[in-house]
Amino acid sequence: MLYLQGMEQLLKQIADYKNEIETFSATDAKEIEEFRIKWLGTKGLVKNLMGEMKNVANDKKKEAGQLLNEFKQYTEAKFESLKELTTDTPQLTTNIDLSLPGDSIPVGSRHPIILMRNRIISIYQRLGFAVAEGPEIEDDWHNFTALNLPPHHPARDMQDTFYVQQNPDWLLRTHTSNTQIREMEKGKLPIRVICPGRVYRNETVSARSHCFFHQVEGLYIDENVSFADLKQTLYFFVKEMYGKDVRVRFRPSYFPFTEPSAEMDVSCFICGGKGCRICKHSGWVEILGCGMVHPNVLENCKIDSNKYTGFAFGMGIERPAMLKYDINDIRLFSENDVRFLKQFTSAV
Repeated sequence: MLYLQGMEQLLKQIADYKNEIETFSATDAKEIEEFRIKWLGTKGLVKNLMGEMKNVANDKKKEAGQLLNEFKQYTEAKFESLKELTTDTPQLTTNIDLSLPGDSIPVGSRHPIILMRNRIISIYQRLGFAVAEGPEIEDDWHNFTALNLPPHHPARDMQDTFYVQQNPDWLLRTHTSNTQIREMEKGKLPIRVICPGRVYRNETVSARSHCFFHQVEGLYIDENVSFADLKQTLYFFVKEMYGKDVRVRFRPSYFPFTEPSAEMDVSCFICGGKGCRICKHSGWVEILGCGMVHPNVLENCKIDSNKYTGFAFGMGIERPAMLKYDINDIRLFSENDVRFLKQFTSAV
């Protein structure tokens, strides 16, 4: 770079640079980028020219500074004008018929578990049940103790539990009954809710069982609620879910949180009760457990068991879905295989 001496040399250099810039033209983006690097880059001529301020007399530095700023702005304006010349709509490099329809996007479908859950919920909502949800990570009180399962109760062994290692008082819920306890603790009576959700149990994963699955539990508490109310509610559900020709039977059972307790079977709707592999040739399929809410559970939730009674029931979602869609492996529900999932429509 030629050292400039004084104001006259600076003016002459700026004039020469302007002439060169004014006559410059570009036909593509590459030439414009070369222009930017030459004039406006970190080592460009504009920056070098700014460095010549040290050769200008002190009484001329203000005037020289204004001239250099004007020259920089002139160069930047030239660069912007060059860019505008190449910002026209780019030409298509391939022949594309824009009138052709676009590629169709495949429409997804709901998961079979969600389909069955929504179907169950819709039936109970017609009976006035509201939907309630609770946490999947729960404390021991809401998952066990409040449900008449105090510490060391042998019935706890019925549900092999995943405990949180850092704090054994917390666990992955083994049923959605924890939501029922939380609803009862609110003290807003009467209560008529269903509680859908995912639950966890430390079981061996196989074609018929998994370490997590889904449930829908129901709870109704009011004055003068009887076992007959429970049976009529479940009769309605079965008829709506499986058809009017399905037969129902109740078998005595045991659950710590209900008394009396029962399990409910329906006649196999695959074979019509004649016996098949689905019903293990018995003609019956177990679908849920139920019973009258134990007075201890009511008292644990500050509900007067002398004034109020209630019933509860609970069912898995996987089993009805497997029966509905003739699925023989529960693991298919959680493998995210699109070939499996895309078979299901949006309605049950």
